[in-house]
Amino acid sequence: MKELPIGITGLGVLSPDNTTVDLDTRFKMACETQVFDYLDQTPGPGEVEAFRAASERHGLPLRAGGFYYRLGRDDELLMWHLRVGRDLGVQVHNVQIFTHHADGHPVSNEEVADLYLRALELGERTGVTPCLEVHVNMWSERFSRVAEVGELVERRGAPYYLTLDHSHVIFKIDNPREQLVQDLQADIASGRTILDPASANCVIYEWLQRNWIRHAHARATVPANPLNRWAHHPDGSPGRGIQYPFIEPGPGEWHSAWEPGRLDPWKQAMRAVLAHHARDPKSPLGQVTMEFIPFPDYGGGARYSILANNIACAKWVRDTWNQLSP
Repeated sequence: MKELPIGITGLGVLSPDNTTVDLDTRFKMACETQVFDYLDQTPGPGEVEAFRAASERHGLPLRAGGFYYRLGRDDELLMWHLRVGRDLGVQVHNVQIFTHHADGHPVSNEEVADLYLRALELGERTGVTPCLEVHVNMWSERFSRVAEVGELVERRGAPYYLTLDHSHVIFKIDNPREQLVQDLQADIASGRTILDPASANCVIYEWLQRNWIRHAHARATVPANPLNRWAHHPDGSPGRGIQYPFIEPGPGEWHSAWEPGRLDPWKQAMRAVLAHHARDPKSPLGQVTMEFIPFPDYGGGARYSILANNIACAKWVRDTWNQLSP
């Protein structure tokens, strides 16, 4: 039976009222759930020894980490994170690259591929694999570009690794407002990009079949997810709402009606990820991180327990994996 460690982002380890806890308490709480195999978080400057000490004290590894980067400004920060990851025992580093370069121009596929290849070269020496994430507000939000960059990388003779958080795909289904972003609607209209996991040609399955998924995040959402009107960005706009409670909220704990059947497309795609990994010996997937988090585009302002949702989702993923794995 293949192993598939299940972890939690440090950003999702919160008190019952969703307030942040200190670093040591974060490790302690995650460990005491007896659900998670690792913590997923990258220390900032000056935090490395504190992370190491907390990990060792509570016996919870730092298997994964991640951060967001603006090309032309943060290239060396990425390299530092890969070196730090080696020292902490991290195996994968999630890489989000903003849509625009530090000088303002939209980043090209070639620029993304160049930075990835540079990071991959260092990662091969440190043992920390960089994984480009499919994510909103990043170059990859137009999903057709994900394969374009992958083909550039593979033509240069290198492996291509992604972080899949399929909530970023699912919430755009039946969501005209979200399909306008980066003109995704043009790819949908032409049939170039299919979002619905009910279709065998769903873009998620393309990435799976090409064995590009090295790391995965699990945060539930639904097609046309409601905006998060309980949290706003500095410009006053509501959160985009890329998080749907996995367990039923209590009265007054969420701003919208909760319908469990709406989670089915997200669950269908998650099952496909797990099934592919179970049956394909070439699948590079190494772990799945629970990622219910408290920011405006996700669960900011929520009155349901974000940690409880991470725990419930982790148990569902583990049960599903145990049913599917040989």
